Amino acid sequence: MNPDRPPFGACGLRKVAMARLALVMIVRDEARCIARCIESVRPHVDTMIVLDTGSVDDTIAIAERCGAEVHRFTWCDDFSVARNAALDHSDADWNLVLDADDWLAGGFEALGPETLPPASVSPARFVGCVSIVNQGVGEGGAARRFVPRVLPRGVRYAGRVHEQPVSALPQQPIGVELHHDGYAEDQLARKDGRNEALLRAELADHPGDAYLWHQLGRELLVRGRSAEAADPLLQACRLAAPGAVFRHSAVVSALRALKQADRLPEALALADEEQVRWSGSPDFYFAVADVYLECASREPARAMDDFLPVVEGAWKRCIDIGEQPALEGSVPGCGSWLAAGNLAMLYRTLGIDDEADEYELLAGTMRKAA
Repeated sequence: MNPDRPPFGACGLRKVAMARLALVMIVRDEARCIARCIESVRPHVDTMIVLDTGSVDDTIAIAERCGAEVHRFTWCDDFSVARNAALDHSDADWNLVLDADDWLAGGFEALGPETLPPASVSPARFVGCVSIVNQGVGEGGAARRFVPRVLPRGVRYAGRVHEQPVSALPQQPIGVELHHDGYAEDQLARKDGRNEALLRAELADHPGDAYLWHQLGRELLVRGRSAEAADPLLQACRLAAPGAVFRHSAVVSALRALKQADRLPEALALADEEQVRWSGSPDFYFAVADVYLECASREPARAMDDFLPVVEGAWKRCIDIGEQPALEGSVPGCGSWLAAGNLAMLYRTLGIDDEADEYELLAGTMRKAA
């Protein structure tokens, strides 16, 4: 129960009032982590709703011990249907939608009534986006995502997988930070094949949906299937509107996939085409440096004249830009200690020890400050 919400009226009787903020989850076999998720959120919400889709472990018992209201649901291979069934159990003004492998890590104050007022005080004017830092392997490590997870009452989802809320309200970042460990290797193995199958089924119905192509490409990339990921990611880049939030992630991921798939000419062409759009992205220049470094390793005769100067310049550009956590898919360190550390290794390899020492020191300082 939210301690800021008074439980008693002036006459001493408990008020029967609609919850201002509810935690709403769908889960299955999440005994490993569900308590962590619920306990991270419990001080900041008025009620907690868990919809179980068929657990055979201790998920339900743990959720109930943590104070959640648990309901059962028969899984039907459609995340939006399950999400909406869970939301149907909430009467709250706002719903915070989490997965069991998420946990609240920061921005707690943004869940208060100043940001999310009761409907009786002010009608909802936005769908709230939270920052998610993915802990685990793939896509360069702890990539940041911005996803709509704070929904006004009445907003519902569409889409079999990587479902999205359907609302005419604008999506607005509110400063909440979640961490997520669903991309750890053991968790990826547990869900192997499920999301890919659902994404391909959804794309069969919506082949022009850039977001679905992006998600399919990411799914394949984090599973080490770069050769298969490249074309879906390129398709996402082609189809996405210039201002689409996920387009930055699609471009950077496409560069990574093309490099890993040994499609270097296409990676170079994409980098040239997109450079004008991402002059403020350290992640873009970090990916460009990786592509040119791979070119240098493949054509040593051209390395010093054609490729390594671009690598050096791209990593320096990363540091000049600095960290840009508001960019979808950004990886902490690309605008600071990761780029500085790579410059140190480059200079050390080339025998330029004074520059190597300088950037090693800078990388350490930046890492401590992160």
